[in-house]
Amino acid sequence: MSHKAGFVSIIGKPNAGKSTLMNALVGEKMSIVTSKAQTTRHRIIGIVNEPDYQIVFSDTPGVIKPAYTLQESMMNFVQGSIIDADIILLVTDINERYDEHDVIEKLRKTESPVAVLINKIDKSTEVEVKSKIVHWQETINPKVIFAISALHGHNIAAVMQFILNNLPEHPPYYEKDALTDKSERFFVSEIIREKVFKLYEKEIPYSTEVIVTAFKEEEHITRISAEIIVERDSQKNIIIGKAGSMIKKVGTYAREDIEGFLQKKVFLELFVKVIPDWRKKDNYLKRFGYEQ
Repeated sequence: MSHKAGFVSIIGKPNAGKSTLMNALVGEKMSIVTSKAQTTRHRIIGIVNEPDYQIVFSDTPGVIKPAYTLQESMMNFVQGSIIDADIILLVTDINERYDEHDVIEKLRKTESPVAVLINKIDKSTEVEVKSKIVHWQETINPKVIFAISALHGHNIAAVMQFILNNLPEHPPYYEKDALTDKSERFFVSEIIREKVFKLYEKEIPYSTEVIVTAFKEEEHITRISAEIIVERDSQKNIIIGKAGSMIKKVGTYAREDIEGFLQKKVFLELFVKVIPDWRKKDNYLKRFGYEQ
């Protein structure tokens, strides 16, 4: 029996719905999904396995004009994912404008089949959707355009069928029981970071990184220690909150989700550490897993 396998890159601007789409296609909560833009910083891989095919999805950071070193590193993930992809899904919000011409240019030139997914159509009119379809046909002339709602599952089956139709014949790239190439520690740190995004305002979530410093599996419990990295003492005080009230809340919500993810009881310890301007320093970015 022939077998298909390939890499599908999901790209688009911050908050276009890439992570929600990835979670819908993979059927697992692989990527952080919050209402704040630019939550995905790494290239997160989710794998779908069936007897006759394997789809390797990449959810990439949102396409932006980089303002500091961390964002430059994030854009390297995006550029790399366009080059590596067998199939590209460009997710675009019904209301957004696209000024990132370097990405548009790469999409025009790529030989991989491109599908434009106009997301959040539940928040728009038929006239707006038709106008966007014409715009994207003229801009990059993709192989296909879908109007979708990733949140409500509208047209997701059609997107999946497009992928299967264009997937090359190839043996599987990963073991057939693999869900991702990321470790449990990575997803634990992402769950904690998601809670920071949901519980804090303004710049705080964007200035934080989460590092799992200890991950000890015992028979009935997994003991985890993690550091929430911030850039200034004032941010540390906000993360901790009055008499430790805020960090206690982060810990409670994160522990519940981590227990659901690991299917095991968890003891979670959180610490806050200040590293001034870590987002601009190459040595810290490398240490935190951002390739240069």
